[in-house]
Formats: sequence, C-alpha cells, structure tokens
Amino acid sequence: MAPIKLPLSCRPHEGFYTSEVLPHAWPFRTFLPRGYEPGYPYPLIVFLHGHSSNEEQILKYAPRLSRRNYVCIAPRGPVVLGPDRTGRMLFSWGSEADEPLVEEYIFRSIEQTCRTYHIHSERVLLAGFREGAAQAYRLGLMYPDKFGGVISLNGCTPRRGPLLRLPEVRQLKVLIGHGIANAIVPLSLAKQDYRLFYTAGMPVKLLTYPTTHRIHPEMLSDMDRWIQGHIQQEYDQV
Repeated sequence: MAPIKLPLSCRPHEGFYTSEVLPHAWPFRTFLPRGYEPGYPYPLIVFLHGHSSNEEQILKYAPRLSRRNYVCIAPRGPVVLGPDRTGRMLFSWGSEADEPLVEEYIFRSIEQTCRTYHIHSERVLLAGFREGAAQAYRLGLMYPDKFGGVISLNGCTPRRGPLLRLPEVRQLKVLIGHGIANAIVPLSLAKQDYRLFYTAGMPVKLLTYPTTHRIHPEMLSDMDRWIQGHIQQEYDQV
C-alpha cells in the first residue's frame, strides 16, 4: 500500500518539538525538516549531548546540519547536575550503573519517533558529542544491527573498552570528527579508536579540524556529506 499523502495544511511544520517517552514522561526534543513529506522514509539522527549540557543545546545543530535531509531527536541525560549561571539545567549520562536506564530511554525515544514520523528503519544513526559519543559508541557496538552508523564529535569510546560483536559489527559505519587542539578528549584517543575499528574491518573515517573541544562548522557539513554519500552508495547497489 502506498503511503498516504496528507494535504499541505495538515502536515507538521519545520521546527523543534518537545515530546515525552511514555509511560515514564522522559523528555526528548525533535527537529522536523522543512517540507516534511510523509511518503518519504527519512534518516533519523539521534543526537546525544555532552557532559554539563542538555538536549536543547545539542539539537540546535540539527538545522545547521541540514534543514531538509533528516528527522533529528535528542534525549536528555538522566543525571541532573544542576543549573548554570543563567538558570538552565544541565545533565550528564551518568555512570555504568545508569546504562540500563539510558539504553531504554534512547530506544523508546527512537521507537516513539518511528511511530510518529516516516523513518527509514536502516538509517537510524547515533551522533554523540563528547560524553554523548561514548554512549553512541556503546549502543552502536552492542547493537550494530539496529543502527546505520555512529558519529563521534570530539568524543571517544568508553574507557573500559568497547564491545566488538564480530562479525556483526563490521557493517557498522563510523565517522570520527575531532579537534586537533582538544585538551579534554585528546586527538590521540580518537586515533586509537580509528585504529581499533579499522583493524576490526569496520568502515571508519577520521577527520580532524582546527578547533578545541567545540563543534567546528565544517564537522556538520562533512557529517551531512558522509551520510548522503553512504545513502547514494546504497542506491547505486540496488
């Protein structure tokens, strides 16, 4: 059955929306692209924020990545760190003990988004910034069949070591974007991750940028080109 096309007046508008994972009322933010077309299966990018941040701060990069190509969501770390100087609440993903909660939270956010919007089931990508990158790696490497790729922006794998499920993990695509002057997560750690994934036979790419621990604008344009390049490869192979 062909997808039903809604009248333009009934279609959701581009922009940011706040949702909750039920029945827990866990919040997450959604960015819907311009001209959202219900008949098109969109890639879904799951943004995971860094330490002392929140879902709004990380999802502001979604329209800078692309206003048309992706549906994007951003869950919130479950550990409350308190307010910053402006009163905005900051969060963290917590410790190993919090991982079951984080896992359920992220998967339920994805499932709810897939029920609400038309998402391509094989193009769900995890994009983590700093501490969020460790969460993206952990989930991607544990469940490589559920994700189309992992993107690390100025982050690294969990320090207790990633779990590589060979041979399943060899189909997981990885993009590493890292600042050459990053003093919080040194470039040497990103290069170490690259060597590990390359040795495991995974499709991995490492790009460096003239920045510190912050997101460089070219990271987003390279991220868009990397995703679109892999989508084009899939079409070429059909």
